Amino acid sequence: MERIRHNEKTIIAVEGVPFILIAAFLSLIAYFTGFTIVAIILGIITFFIIWFFRNPEREIPKGRGLIVAPADGKIIEIKEVEERRYLKEKCLKVSIFMNIFDVHVNRAPYPGTITGVFYNKGKFMAADKEMASLANEHNAVLLSTLEGKKILFIQIAGLIARRIACWVKRGDEVERGQRFGLIRFGSRVDIYLPLGVKLRVFVGNKTIAGVTVLGVLE
Repeated sequence: MERIRHNEKTIIAVEGVPFILIAAFLSLIAYFTGFTIVAIILGIITFFIIWFFRNPEREIPKGRGLIVAPADGKIIEIKEVEERRYLKEKCLKVSIFMNIFDVHVNRAPYPGTITGVFYNKGKFMAADKEMASLANEHNAVLLSTLEGKKILFIQIAGLIARRIACWVKRGDEVERGQRFGLIRFGSRVDIYLPLGVKLRVFVGNKTIAGVTVLGVLE
């Protein structure tokens, strides 16, 4: 996992800058040494990397109790579970799978205080597999709300994704929709909600981080 200083106003996530510079440099080298086709291919790769690390502004919905999606992607699972590692209680689990075409900047689902950040090494299985939640490398963020509830959201590495970046630490105050991290090259984010939450989404729905309302905390 990487923790770095993050600029909320950057249009490109700063984690992508080294990849962009390397690809652009190789493209220029290929061009000036006469390998035009290679330069074109590397140029296309450079633009793809820029697009992949895009960090768009979002219109965050306002309203009491609204819980927004922490990630862009597709909801692949919703179920009641007993979360035994961090919450140690029954809750609603919503899993969002992120492919390489989604925006990969993650956002806080609800305002509150970060009461724990837990990084765990693990495997790199395909993130859409159910066992990935437990076995894969992951970073768990525990949030306490002003209402005294707890919300847990977990960044999970995948088959290709090998770097999890988290920009918050214990004691930080966050707002709904605030950027808190990123997973490189596709993965998954699981969010665990209190049982009393009224869900507004279903399996198969597409989500937009910071925009899509998952449910309402009452």
